[in-house]
Amino acid sequence: MPTYQYECLECKHRFDVFQSMKDDPVSVCEKCGKPVRKLFNATGIIFKGNGFYVNDYKNKSTSSESQPAPACTGNCGSCGVSGAE
Repeated sequence: MPTYQYECLECKHRFDVFQSMKDDPVSVCEKCGKPVRKLFNATGIIFKGNGFYVNDYKNKSTSSESQPAPACTGNCGSCGVSGAE
């Protein structure tokens, strides 16, 4: 069940109410009994399950990543492969 936040229009008292989505909204302040309004808050989003990252949010490969690396010729001297073979 979600928690809803309300604010009194008169005394500006803010309070949270843990209630079902089927319940009627709160209409009076718990402190002074005057009318209230429901506040809207940002919610966190959690993606669960397989496929969200790979299919939807992974950066697309750049052109240099999609091309295969050139074969080693042994001429650079850093890999230990001799070019004379």
